[in-house]
Amino acid sequence: MTNLAIAAHGVRKSFGDKVVLDGVDLTVPEGTVFSLLGPNGAGKTTAVKILSTLITPDAGSGLIQVGGHDLATQAQAARAVIGVTGQFSAVDGLITGEENMLLMADLHHLPKAEGRRVAAELLERFDLVEAAGKPASTYSGGMKRRLDIAMTLVGAPRIIFLDEPTTGLDPRSRHNMWQIIRELVTGGTTVFLTTQYLEEADELADRIAVLNDGRIAAEGTAEELKRLIPGGHVRLRFTDPTAYQTAADALTEAARDDEALALQLPSDGSQRELRSILDWLDAAGVEADELTVHTPDLDDVFFALTGDTTAPHQPARPTPTTPTAPTKETVR
Repeated sequence: MTNLAIAAHGVRKSFGDKVVLDGVDLTVPEGTVFSLLGPNGAGKTTAVKILSTLITPDAGSGLIQVGGHDLATQAQAARAVIGVTGQFSAVDGLITGEENMLLMADLHHLPKAEGRRVAAELLERFDLVEAAGKPASTYSGGMKRRLDIAMTLVGAPRIIFLDEPTTGLDPRSRHNMWQIIRELVTGGTTVFLTTQYLEEADELADRIAVLNDGRIAAEGTAEELKRLIPGGHVRLRFTDPTAYQTAADALTEAARDDEALALQLPSDGSQRELRSILDWLDAAGVEADELTVHTPDLDDVFFALTGDTTAPHQPARPTPTTPTAPTKETVR
């Protein structure tokens, strides 16, 4: 059985009359990326703060283990195996990047020589060698974020909490950060990621949980979550009216668009269903000029589970294809 980096059961937290977490269960296998999604104010940051020992859950919360340590009785041991990069940078802009790294080494009680070695290795790993001697206040947003994570890694944590690590970054810096996260996981690190970018969770996470009204509304892989939402379909478009009519007469379950000479069939977008449609077209000698697969995406999942219409909306990238080479198209 896969070892768990994080196991939390029945986590509760209220601030006054406001219930933020209401019996949250989370399990995160070692060496994976786990993403927690939710609307603003859903409790994502509160969950990170509890799991990283920055705040305590309410009395009566169930067992919470991080790195195999019970947070109720072994919080210090848990702190020794985790690192946290919050929404707001911990970088001190008044000192250089190298000095920020050495400060973290001192906080981890590393010997001077060891601290300098670790700092130099991480500055090189995160492509910050040329800027190491400059004040961190002169760094770009992406450079500060890379330095922030480099500082988190000084203590060689096995589990890293990244709370919206790419907020405010330009697309290139975000993609660079994604590569850093992938490399961390390849090296065996577990990453607990909260993000406001649905595309980010889709790209990085092995498993995703959607937090809403203090509870986990759904959990699974990105593909499992997408299958929870109805609306997937295959659209066949024809230029030959005779071929269109032949297909429409046979595929009686399809919705017709006579003006566009197009048919729409319900489908989960699976390879099996696509093969069945293509086999039917071949057997009938009917040629569709365009086959397009429309499947729900994480935007649809987010909206359906949270009722929140303010989530980031990624642009569509339509890719119409011929029947002999169907590909997946995401349509918002």
